Amino acid sequence: MLEEIIIAGFGGQGIMSMGQLLAYAGLHEGKNVSWLPSYGPEQRGGTANCAVVISGEPVGSPLVSSPSAAIVLNNPSFEKFESKVRQGGVLITNSSLVTVKSARNDIRTIEIDATGIANDLGNGRVANMVLLGAFIESTGILDYNSLIESLKKVLSSDKHHLIDLNRLALAKGAAIVKEASMS
Repeated sequence: MLEEIIIAGFGGQGIMSMGQLLAYAGLHEGKNVSWLPSYGPEQRGGTANCAVVISGEPVGSPLVSSPSAAIVLNNPSFEKFESKVRQGGVLITNSSLVTVKSARNDIRTIEIDATGIANDLGNGRVANMVLLGAFIESTGILDYNSLIESLKKVLSSDKHHLIDLNRLALAKGAAIVKEASMS
């Protein structure tokens, strides 16, 4: 079992938090993990991505050149990483912000209106959690409860009141993938 994930978007979209959450959840389950952040020259609003490796074996390198999964939150990230997803992998996009469609038929593409769903939940900042819930449901790489436990580490103590909202956003993303697989 080896999952190599790229998460990419603009700074301020929770890209690094998503990666940290996956890494902590993997550690919580006793898996080997690496998390490697990468920032553009700007702070908020600049490009940001991270690579996460989750494995049952020791991780040889934190670098990910051909991910088994990519979660992209904007068009520049789609253009950079869509072609790099390995055959049989999964590409998850926030269709609220990613207007480009994949023409590939050798990967699974999941398009979710994550921003719209997050706004319906009352906080647009949890769009990243909607996408993460979809990722967990589509890959089964980690247990949902490990993510919830890991939120306590990723969110500072003054943000713990947001855990329930994040849990709900994760569940909404997972439900979308579940419903799509039943139809």
